[in-house]
Amino acid sequence: MMNENFKPLFESIDFKNGLQLKNRVVMAPMTNFASHPDGTVSDEEIAYYERRSKGVGMVITACTYVTANGKGFHGEFGGHDDSMIPSFRRLASSIKAKGAKAVLQIFHGGRECPTELVPNGETVSASAVAKEGSDVTPRALTENEVEEMITAFGETTRRAIEAGFDGVEIHGANGYLIHQFFSPHSNRREDRFGGSLEKRLTFPLAVVDEVQKVVNAHAKEPFIVGYRFSPEEETTPGFTMADTLVLVDALADKGLDYLHVSLMDFWSEPRRGVDTTKLRIEYLLETIGNRVPFIGVGSIHTPEEAVKALSTGSSMVALGRELIMEPDWVEKVVEGKEAEIATTLSKKDQEKLIIPDYLWQAIINSPGWFPVVD
Repeated sequence: MMNENFKPLFESIDFKNGLQLKNRVVMAPMTNFASHPDGTVSDEEIAYYERRSKGVGMVITACTYVTANGKGFHGEFGGHDDSMIPSFRRLASSIKAKGAKAVLQIFHGGRECPTELVPNGETVSASAVAKEGSDVTPRALTENEVEEMITAFGETTRRAIEAGFDGVEIHGANGYLIHQFFSPHSNRREDRFGGSLEKRLTFPLAVVDEVQKVVNAHAKEPFIVGYRFSPEEETTPGFTMADTLVLVDALADKGLDYLHVSLMDFWSEPRRGVDTTKLRIEYLLETIGNRVPFIGVGSIHTPEEAVKALSTGSSMVALGRELIMEPDWVEKVVEGKEAEIATTLSKKDQEKLIIPDYLWQAIINSPGWFPVVD
């Protein structure tokens, strides 16, 4: 029997478009480095998602690139071309067959793309500014190319609709292209896409508008559109928590289905731009003010921690690393077996947990990322 205290995790949630999630637990988007070099999804990737799609209400996939010069990782799956629709369809149907809603995360890596993965080794960004610690300077996109990039996000959304996904998440976080347009570090433009804080909002909001326009034109069933953002940047110049609250305020008026923060720790405090007496989550929820559902995330492992996160006013809670270590997390909570939930993994667990090879190597060889016990 399930512990009564965990009930809030299992209330359904209705999006304004009529789509319903069976519970409040979401699989966070995580790169798994397991796709084929041509951008199609692999068998081991499908097996990894199937293993984790039974309990959660919604699975947000690893990101897919919207143009050929946006590929940010080795083993990332492609969304830049109609030839990718069958690959998309395979991924969407394998997640949905297990009972979760399938949401495709769409992105462009911008200046974060490894040169060997993009045509002619040419990376692009908002401006010709290298990321800190890198000696690769991207080429600034022309105004015309920025318009084409906005269209590309829409086109990948159309492919997601045709492939049977339940939604897309626009990846505006973690230093990638949309984030680069919002950041005063990477965006030094003097046209309508850069300069003031307000102008740096132009590209992210235009991507939202384009994606929503495509959904209205092509989706015959309710289709989710979410947006993920980072709270602040470490770099100077860089956007602050105060800047992000301006972005979040604008996004909350866009009629999106949800907003999703990217955090390593749900309970983290802001770095700068606002008074640090309140948590980032508190500032975000205060700014959103119930206009749009919110997904909180960051080092949540136990059902107690998940319920506590929901109690802040977050609508949903996303589990990332925890679902890699414990694919049966939801089922164990439902069955009253929360004491059996794994919050560590051992070096022998790869096969049992169905984790693709490259991701497994990254987990084992990145000290501090996962709690690995021998």
